[in-house]
Amino acid sequence: MVDLIDINKPILDLNDRLAVANRERLDAQGIFMLDLLASPGAGKTSLILATIAALRERYGIAVIEGDIASDIDSRRIREQGIEAVQINTGGICHLESAMIKRALDTLDLAPLDLIIVENVGNLVCPTDFYLGENVKVMILSVPEGDDKPYKYPGIFQAASAIVLNKLDTLPVFDFNEQSFRTQVAALNPSAPVFALSATAGQGVNAWTNWLAEQIDASRSR
Repeated sequence: MVDLIDINKPILDLNDRLAVANRERLDAQGIFMLDLLASPGAGKTSLILATIAALRERYGIAVIEGDIASDIDSRRIREQGIEAVQINTGGICHLESAMIKRALDTLDLAPLDLIIVENVGNLVCPTDFYLGENVKVMILSVPEGDDKPYKYPGIFQAASAIVLNKLDTLPVFDFNEQSFRTQVAALNPSAPVFALSATAGQGVNAWTNWLAEQIDASRSR
């Protein structure tokens, strides 16, 4: 008889315990945390900037930026007067709850209502790692193609909402929006889909209104 050791189980168990501690810490401060998932180039930072512009007068916001390397995105956030913590994973393809704890330790949590986590660009690895977030939201951009839900079902199933970004590029790409929506509905029928262009501002209000509803609802629980 061969003993099989699943190394993922203890790793995920430890991650989940730390994530619960993160969640309890944020709950005590009344802070909503959003985990944004997407492939590289889908427009995570652009969506964050558009979200900040729409909600900064209503909520105290900070950002945790996850990247393999560099601080390009966190510098863009700080240029808007928003506190941003950069996490460089050094090759790891996802953020983990221990990394988020260290980022929370550097933030002044008292004035915050919303923390946006920009996870490492990847459609697989971040799906399984709970960070202590209230919701995961998945971003797909039009240039990536309409077949991604069935190719990467896990990330679409884990998301509380789906953002279809770069809607302004539809005329120049072979993207079947109805097919995309049908696939999403089959995998995750409860998740709303927000079609928008973060840089052009098209459709952003529907997304930020939904997010504001989630933030306000979390406070009443």
